[in-house]
Amino acid sequence: MKILVIGTGGREHALARALSLDPAVTEVHAAPGNPGIAAVAALHAVDPMSGGAVADLAERLGVDLVVVGPEAPLVAGVADAVRERGIAVFGPSQAAARLEGSKAFAKDVMSAAGVPTAASVLCTSAGEAAGALERFRAPYVVKDDALAAGKGVVVTRDRDQALEHAALCTSRGGGRVVVEEFLDGPEVSVFAICDGSTAYALQPAQDFKRIFDGGRGPNTGGMGSYTPLTWAQPDLAEVVLATVVRPTLDEMARRGSPFVGCLYVGLALTPGGPRVIEFNVRFGDPDIQPVLSVLESPLGQLLAAAAAGRLSEVPAPVFRDGAAVTVVLASAGYPESSSAGDVITGVDLAEQQDGVDVIHAGTAVRDGDLVTAGGRVLAVRAVGADVAEARRTAYAAADLVSFPGLQRRSDIAAEPLGVVEGGSLR
Repeated sequence: MKILVIGTGGREHALARALSLDPAVTEVHAAPGNPGIAAVAALHAVDPMSGGAVADLAERLGVDLVVVGPEAPLVAGVADAVRERGIAVFGPSQAAARLEGSKAFAKDVMSAAGVPTAASVLCTSAGEAAGALERFRAPYVVKDDALAAGKGVVVTRDRDQALEHAALCTSRGGGRVVVEEFLDGPEVSVFAICDGSTAYALQPAQDFKRIFDGGRGPNTGGMGSYTPLTWAQPDLAEVVLATVVRPTLDEMARRGSPFVGCLYVGLALTPGGPRVIEFNVRFGDPDIQPVLSVLESPLGQLLAAAAAGRLSEVPAPVFRDGAAVTVVLASAGYPESSSAGDVITGVDLAEQQDGVDVIHAGTAVRDGDLVTAGGRVLAVRAVGADVAEARRTAYAAADLVSFPGLQRRSDIAAEPLGVVEGGSLR
């Protein structure tokens, strides 16, 4: 089986690496890819936002499956263009990708499907948002309705800050915001592999969104993650399948937009049970990285079966004992800005450590040197017998990597923070 992975980040590196370990996968290709992905896949230059260009490449390579990693190409309809050529795609159609492309649409689907989530109000002006803030009170949760690269959500006790974000979002042409109640409880990521009707859940993980230790500072795309969550209810994945994923799949099918791909369910484990914070229509980054480290089932088989609508014909995913922890290394200025072109050292040394690999997210090669080329630069991923061992190994390896202005959190997977951070101001 030949597979083409679309994207340039850490998620795509983790996917390409996992696919390369599947005995049934004979070739892995990636476009555009990054220097880390180049170690496990053949790279090709393509505009990931161009459905025609991606489809042309898939045809030329003769691949059996295309895996679209990021949300922007999915929302732009890239998966549709590839499917129209008769090539299997793991990733939702443009219509189904609205579950991430529009917060308001996702809320409407959840309401129709009876999915437990936060009460919310859709606002088209700063004035409407001000009224909604009065309804829900602090902490205030204000979400850009459209895609915002993981940075469109503000959670704050500062009403002025909440209003400022609402005004910014609604000032754009057609801009809308969703104001909703704050869900108090630790946050958890559950990924569901879906074929339109059947779904399998992967092992839950937890992502650390804030830039600084203790859950402080602005939101990022994610500064680290780990699995398993020994403190969460043991049947959490099954509960999420029953109460969230399957009802959502049924509702999307009823609307004529069956969902094929990864449905990411961001949850708050509230005193009243799991409630949905948000949907994404692709694997999360970096929270999928540790999950793939402990996935024992062949990933290519799962994704191909989902793309073909025959997920029920393959076994549910199995996970090995042990744990995995990912620590993100970000560039100077992130998340407000990023520093590019800084020389990175120590990656080879880190990867020589037992149980460690380094995932590339924002890197490039310049004059023979590996350099920074994005906000989140690398992710050091380690496995161990338990979370504590995986965490020690990950941080020991991360200590070996250096570049000017490097930022990282020191508390990824540290207890009790791992349990309570989701209940702080996300």
